[in-house]
Amino acid sequence: MSSSTKALDPAFQGAGQRLGTEIWRIENFLPVPLPKSAYGKFYMGDSYIILQTSPGKGGAYLFDIHFWIGKDSSQDEAGTAAIKTVELDAVLGGRAVQHREIQGHESDKFLSYFKPCIIPLEGGVASGFKTPEEEVFETQLYVCKGKRVVRMKQVPFARSSLNHDDVFILDTEDKIYQFNGANSNIQERAKALEVIQFLKEKYHEGKSDVAIVDDGKLDTESDSGEFWVLFGGFAPIGKKVASEDDIISETTPPELYSIEDGQPKVVEGELSKAMLENNKCYLLDRGSELFVWVGRVTQVEERKAACQAAEEFLASQNRPKSTRITRVIQGYETRAFKSNFDSWPSGSATPGAEEGRGKVAALLKQQGVGVKGMAKSAPTNEEVPPLLEGGGKMEVWCINGSAKTPLPKEDIGKFYSGDCYIVLYTYHSGDRKEDYFLCCWIGKDSIEEDQKMATRLANTMCNSLKGRPVQGRIFQDKEPPQFVALFQPMVVLKGGSSSGYKNCIADKGLTDETYTADSIALLRISGTSIHNNKAVQVDAVATSLNSTECFLLQSGSSIFTWHGNQSTFEQQQLAVKVAEFLKPGVSLKHAKEGTESSTFWFALGGKQSYTSKKVSPDIVRDPHLFTFSINKGKFEVEEVYNFAQDDLLTEDILILDTHAEVFVWVGQSVDPKEKQNVFDIGQNYIDMAASLEGLSPKVPLYKVTEGNEPCFFTTFFSWDLAKATVQGNSFLKKVAILFGASHVVEDKSHSNQGGPTQRASALAALSSAFNPSSGKSSNMAQDKSNGSNQGGPTQRASALAALSSAFNSSPGGKGSTLKSSSPGSGSQRAAAVAALSSVLTAEKRSPDGSPTRSSGSPADPSEQKAEYAHSESEASQGVAELKEVEEVSSENNGEDSEKNQETEQDDIGSETSLRTFSYDQLKARSENPVTGIDFKRREAYLSDEEFQSIFGKTKEAFYKLPKWKQDMQKKKFDLF
Repeated sequence: MSSSTKALDPAFQGAGQRLGTEIWRIENFLPVPLPKSAYGKFYMGDSYIILQTSPGKGGAYLFDIHFWIGKDSSQDEAGTAAIKTVELDAVLGGRAVQHREIQGHESDKFLSYFKPCIIPLEGGVASGFKTPEEEVFETQLYVCKGKRVVRMKQVPFARSSLNHDDVFILDTEDKIYQFNGANSNIQERAKALEVIQFLKEKYHEGKSDVAIVDDGKLDTESDSGEFWVLFGGFAPIGKKVASEDDIISETTPPELYSIEDGQPKVVEGELSKAMLENNKCYLLDRGSELFVWVGRVTQVEERKAACQAAEEFLASQNRPKSTRITRVIQGYETRAFKSNFDSWPSGSATPGAEEGRGKVAALLKQQGVGVKGMAKSAPTNEEVPPLLEGGGKMEVWCINGSAKTPLPKEDIGKFYSGDCYIVLYTYHSGDRKEDYFLCCWIGKDSIEEDQKMATRLANTMCNSLKGRPVQGRIFQDKEPPQFVALFQPMVVLKGGSSSGYKNCIADKGLTDETYTADSIALLRISGTSIHNNKAVQVDAVATSLNSTECFLLQSGSSIFTWHGNQSTFEQQQLAVKVAEFLKPGVSLKHAKEGTESSTFWFALGGKQSYTSKKVSPDIVRDPHLFTFSINKGKFEVEEVYNFAQDDLLTEDILILDTHAEVFVWVGQSVDPKEKQNVFDIGQNYIDMAASLEGLSPKVPLYKVTEGNEPCFFTTFFSWDLAKATVQGNSFLKKVAILFGASHVVEDKSHSNQGGPTQRASALAALSSAFNPSSGKSSNMAQDKSNGSNQGGPTQRASALAALSSAFNSSPGGKGSTLKSSSPGSGSQRAAAVAALSSVLTAEKRSPDGSPTRSSGSPADPSEQKAEYAHSESEASQGVAELKEVEEVSSENNGEDSEKNQETEQDDIGSETSLRTFSYDQLKARSENPVTGIDFKRREAYLSDEEFQSIFGKTKEAFYKLPKWKQDMQKKKFDLF
């Protein structure tokens, strides 16, 4: 074994072999693996190495290595972390992206691994750590920044630390306060609430009260008064004072340096990919970020020298601490790096997934470096998103000039390449109101005027439906599965009926090849399932045939079906269906490959050789979410890493790129003027991604509005319908979701969630049933006018049942609504008991509000005493009933809590301690459903054998898949 191999640290043995996060801390200048229980805890006096392994296209693994430097870490420890990072990269095959992370200025990508935040702790390994017994709770004040990932910074617990521009969290032993500066960002306020929930669960055992204090709103009797007492009383706070940590590097035009003998040298000329030689290292300076580009045939020592040169380069220019350093390897450049070039042409310089790994592995082996973690590429079949609900209403219009002509029902499904169409599909999705799928289909031979008119008319239709439809733009040959599945079958023919198209053909002197019922036409049948069963007219020549497909040959009044030797039964069935669609009642002539008649070949102009290769490549979906901005006229994007539904903020427009389609999601609170430019935003993104990432310029493009997300969009998120139906800005939504505000819409999903929403509904029912005197609604007034008895037994029973449902529900899974924390579930129940007692002991009143008495009789003290005694008896009975409900609830919650602890899956998703049920019981549409389980994890209750039989893989392999892929497969097997 060579010395280079021996030099690699044994702590990295086996690194990168599985998806997820791995962390090492530098101790005595060596990396030491951190136990998973310590993940997310970073000590200011230490330096760490973090490896994130994620799935890439084609089944390969992608690696990001971060080295985190605490503000009190020594220079030697930080240097060790940087050097060991290069060694770890060598172990992984030399293709990882490396990031330097400075405490307080961490990248969004790094922070996304530890949502909602990391809270750096005092001390370090050198000074020793306090044991739990030694730790004493101390009140802490934090400033909280970030809309999607949070940067927490501890500040002195003093009034002078507060300002009007930021959001602060004051964590005391009994209560957590959020202070919203008057000028603070709404989205940062919302994100801070997630941090509070995290602090409450992690450091207060879920029992701490929570209070929100608004800057400038002082109420001495409320939480605001308590908050200011902790600061010695209310007094004005000062303006924000900028510190060294607040200095942010400005982005500057990119400048390229080659590294020669460890020193950077300016590379003159316009930036182009061709400048980057594969045996050199380069620095790309953007001001706020410095990239180190490493040629794929450079030596390990050269790579270490390049990273050192980057550090020295920043030091020599006195750059702010916030300046990031990112190192990329040739062939694995990030989008952020490539965006500094006008284009990034693909070619031999960029190795493919398998080829690149092979070359890197061979090179490192020559250098004596042992290569680990070289996951082999596996063939990836198309992941088909959920299709739209069937049985809806389909309407199609063909564009001709400034008009749209509706297609007769018998022609819906026929598309001509010279025409443009508007497709409107109206359907019902679950319990939701009517949903709409509105698309423009653009033929590849259509004229620009028809394309623009189709877009204009579709926009008008969308506006008439109050902007609710999912609106799409679909090009011929790029039809997505959910579009194709709407037509049974879908047939794309040559030619067109548009007068503009026909005039264009005539002007060019071309022959109009528009399909007719008597023309010679050849149609290729390649689909095998409902989502791809499309027939396309091709040139009527023998070379168009393919042994892997079926074809229809129309010659005059005759139609032949031709079955390739490698074609499937599904293709053969579809061929018959298409023939019947084009010519109802036609008599077919069958021709199997190798048995064709001379008449068949004559119609194709004679027999010729043809291919037997499959022409339809597998589609790989690789979802990424982006925010965007326009900087000096240039369209720029910033990725939202490890994205989730919570990242869809109502004030924003975001772009979801799955590589197979592009969605532009529009929040309800976006400025109406911005909403008009959604398709322009989407096209700007496609243009940029086409030049840098190889995205197809004809990729399907959709506009999706908040509250109207279709299933083929939500599948890329762990979607919670309860969150999607909450109204208000980002902050109000988060308050409602986390703390059970009464205006939250109850989750109507199949799962038995319980939680704040249901409890709030129950309390509202109590108020309505028992408390007419406080009501201001018309219903209350009507009840009073009718002289009805408000607190009757039926209403009381209903309210008790509602309380029982609210407090006795099984807890949801990880994606369910978080526990109520204002002021805690126990307090809420106590409040409900008190409210019920108060209502039931209240005196019965007449419609005018006076105490009731026998008709025509004077008020008698003895009667009143008897009446009060009866009322108190009812109250005692009601309180006893409620307490009984509460006791049962408490017992059930305790059991459920223990069950949750027992069944919590480990990092690879194993479910060893769960009870098992049959597939038929666990299905969402089961006739004999099982109860008392976490309905968001139905699949986890299958036995290992049945799981393997249904999903075709082990549980361990299944839980290594990205969450969106898991959800797609669960939906496929009715386990979602």
